[in-house]
Amino acid sequence: KELEGIHSRTDFDLKAHEKFSGRKLQYFDSERNENYIPYVVETSVGLDRLFLAIFSNSLKEEVLEDGSERTVLSLPPALAPVKAAILPLMKKDGLGEYGEKIFNDLKYDFNVIYEDKDSIGKRYRRQDAIGTPFCITIDHDSLVDNTVTLRDRDTMKQERVPVADLRRIIDEKTNFRNLLSKI
Repeated sequence: KELEGIHSRTDFDLKAHEKFSGRKLQYFDSERNENYIPYVVETSVGLDRLFLAIFSNSLKEEVLEDGSERTVLSLPPALAPVKAAILPLMKKDGLGEYGEKIFNDLKYDFNVIYEDKDSIGKRYRRQDAIGTPFCITIDHDSLVDNTVTLRDRDTMKQERVPVADLRRIIDEKTNFRNLLSKI
């Protein structure tokens, strides 16, 4: 499809406007000593076209090593509407409360969501499909050592990180400065 429209309108639009408005829309070229109606080149680029290009380039169907499939909206992290999902393994045993604490700490700096329904695998797949670049998983070890598992949407790599470092890590991975520095 068309990403940017460039249309040579020649002098059609200005001639028609001149005819119906009764106003002269001519340009005087002093070097040639003549009047003429300029040609118009109409360009059209907008948010919808840019979004379509990014969206169509980012939407992927992947076959995993185990033969299962996943849909991934691999938006650049800086453009992803939701930066991270906080996912306690279960709502009980204090994991839900700990997850809500992390959510409440991060929600003022990033658009994050909290989700505790279904299995962790189903939640990962849901977040992959909507383009969330990072999932923060709270497990029983989190309550002991104040670390969580940070999962990357694109690589599915998981690493343990201190809760105290989450804000810095998410900022480094999702800010526009990093996106633009790669261009």
